[in-house]
Amino acid sequence: MNKYELMYIIASDVAEEKREELITKFKAYVESHKGNVESIEKIGMKKLAYPINFKNEGFYVLMNINLDPAEVDAMAKLMNITEGIIRQIFVRK
Repeated sequence: MNKYELMYIIASDVAEEKREELITKFKAYVESHKGNVESIEKIGMKKLAYPINFKNEGFYVLMNINLDPAEVDAMAKLMNITEGIIRQIFVRK
């Protein structure tokens, strides 16, 4: 298992309850695939460097996780098709 830093941006028009559901969903995904979440930091609403899908703001979330490399690709694909997620990036520590 490798250590990763996962940063993702949730669209600004997503309701707070739905935002918490998304954060919980990805935490549960990591734990259900034999990984563990070291920390979750909700950075908050920030202005984007450039408009993405006609949005100028997004809610940033930073997760430090331990996960199998094969599961990282699967999780990235899941995040790409999840409604409300604008961008995500995994960085191996």
